[in-house]
Amino acid sequence: METQQVPIRDMYYTGEFHTELSSMPAASVPVKAQRLPSPALRRFAWGVLAYSIAVILWGTLVRATGSGAGCGDHWPLCNGTVMQHSPRVDTMIEFTHRITSALSTFAVVGLVVWTFAGTARRHLARTVSVAALAFILIEAVLGALLVKLGLTAQSQSPLRAPYLALHLTNTLLLLAALTLTAHMLSRTHGYMRGSVRMVAPLRAAAGLFIVLVVGVTGSLAALGDTLFPATSLGAALTQDFATGSGWLVRWRWTHPAVAFMASTFLIWLLVRAAQRTAHWDNRGLSALVLLLLAVQYGLGLLDVVMLAPVWMQVLHLLGADALWAALVVLTARLTLQPIEAD
Repeated sequence: METQQVPIRDMYYTGEFHTELSSMPAASVPVKAQRLPSPALRRFAWGVLAYSIAVILWGTLVRATGSGAGCGDHWPLCNGTVMQHSPRVDTMIEFTHRITSALSTFAVVGLVVWTFAGTARRHLARTVSVAALAFILIEAVLGALLVKLGLTAQSQSPLRAPYLALHLTNTLLLLAALTLTAHMLSRTHGYMRGSVRMVAPLRAAAGLFIVLVVGVTGSLAALGDTLFPATSLGAALTQDFATGSGWLVRWRWTHPAVAFMASTFLIWLLVRAAQRTAHWDNRGLSALVLLLLAVQYGLGLLDVVMLAPVWMQVLHLLGADALWAALVVLTARLTLQPIEAD
């Protein structure tokens, strides 16, 4: 009797499939039998990403409200103790951020362990999950040094701006790694090493780098708004071009300028996605990216006009993180293409 060959790597390793394999002679069981991750693992991966974004937003609240020194220069303890008695508001904000950050670290560790246990060898999700773990450990070290070096609250140390840029760069790389982990776990094709081909990787990497620079310049602009608040829109524009203003204020214009340059990369991505008519999911994701981009421009304009209130800074960052995650997924779809697609 002729048997039909079924691609094992595109099948779920369900109980029914396991029973079918068990009933086959041992010699006929495929050596490279692979299984797709369970739906629970995929949901957990996306959940870890969403929770990490929430922790980042709380960190913005810490910076925007000047609560970074709420626990003094103690780390990981808060004011030298574990339990806080009659804490101030800034202490509660900073201490909450530390607790949620610790939980985020444990969540990423759990994601790595579950990914290795729930996927086959050579699964690409394993690689990016390890990268996410490395980035979140670096994030913890950067956060600790931020406190120990006193680069919090209203500190105007010359080290604060470059340190903040480094911190945000690592944060965005962490989000990218978590997004790729969830994306690779959700793929049903092209998720194993050797099963994908890379299309225009240098162009995509350069584009993502430009978008990352947009985020960094945005963080510096937000720091300038926190340290040197303006009383009116006219006063803010005067500060931007006054020779007596600090470089952090006079460089605020770089954020919208770099954001405009990054739009060229987004246009390239959207055009490529539109050209791949067979991939309707790419078109839908492209439309989402375009919508998020428009929302970001609107939020950025409101942020300037309203003189960057705390809630607007948090909302603006939420839009930026959502846009970044969507861009990472779209870039992965367009550049890491399954070989079977040929």
